[in-house]
Amino acid sequence: MPPLARSDQSVLGRWWWTVDRWTLLAIVALIVFGFLLILAATPAVAVRHGLDNFYFVERHFIMLVPAVLIMFTLSLMSPRQVRWLALALMVVFVLLLVSTLFVGIEIKGARRWLHVPGLSIQPSEFVKPLFAVTAAWLFARQCERRGFPALSVNVALYGLILVCLLGQPDIGMTFLTSAIWFGQFFLAGLPVILVGATLLFGLGGAFAAYYAFPHFQSRLDRFLSHSGDTYQTDRALEAFTNGGLFGTGPGEGTVKMTIPDAHSDFVFAVAGEELGLIWCLVIIALFAFIVLRGFMRARQENNLFVLLAVSGLLIEFGLQAAINLASTLHLMPAKGMTLPFISYGGSSLWSLSLGMGMLLALTRKRYGLSDV
Repeated sequence: MPPLARSDQSVLGRWWWTVDRWTLLAIVALIVFGFLLILAATPAVAVRHGLDNFYFVERHFIMLVPAVLIMFTLSLMSPRQVRWLALALMVVFVLLLVSTLFVGIEIKGARRWLHVPGLSIQPSEFVKPLFAVTAAWLFARQCERRGFPALSVNVALYGLILVCLLGQPDIGMTFLTSAIWFGQFFLAGLPVILVGATLLFGLGGAFAAYYAFPHFQSRLDRFLSHSGDTYQTDRALEAFTNGGLFGTGPGEGTVKMTIPDAHSDFVFAVAGEELGLIWCLVIIALFAFIVLRGFMRARQENNLFVLLAVSGLLIEFGLQAAINLASTLHLMPAKGMTLPFISYGGSSLWSLSLGMGMLLALTRKRYGLSDV
């Protein structure tokens, strides 16, 4: 009998036959692409910082091992376990998010990081997937109308996170968190009249941010006027031109020598030059596949909490990828947001593993409702 036969009732056996293996395979493929691009892009960055050639490669591998373990462990959980874990961690990371306003490390004019012995963490990265699951539970409780003031708590939690993100400031993360919340609000039965109010709120928020945050105004003005400091985006577009259809070959590109963020925010430019258009389209297709397949699985779901949580996690994952790709291709103002599982970054990698682990757990086939 094969070790993972359908009759195998072990934890690993049940996991293998219930998890969405196609989504898992797509995530693994992104992780492999990410490691190859980190291997290609980071030596030049390390040399510029006076570090060992493979400093970032080694650190990425060290961070990748626990990331994979986090994702696998979470994928074994039931929806009820995912919900309680998200609620517990949400409390921790919201407190850490608030603390960034007082003791956070200031980098490039923003306080988004906390220093702990051995590493620095960005709490807002972890808040995204945890908020998607927590908000989903609160929306589901509101629809059940059990007397618990779920909507009030939900609005208060969203408002607290918004204030903290704007206080750092981090406009991109504010937009992404708002998209998750309003997307779930709509799926939970947002009245049509509030849809228009939501759009007006978003437009008003963008207008206010333009005048309240000089760095946001500067980026938008440079994007619209095609003038000023557009060095990184210009070099990124040049990299895609150099790469053509088939690329210059792994390790043979030159854009990583000149773009400061070639290993993080602009890693897709390295892919464009060294792998070429065809492989870049494969990477984009993997992101699209994970999002579309996730929504297809969610459509078959009868539990409102699971439906909303899966939708929120997919909105976060898909929008983050879209923002990074659009910034690199100069389709929107430059925004410091990593490309999921591709860019270098410990907080981003671990938070994405947290989100995708919960996604794999929530989209597993379930033959009963006792674990929901």
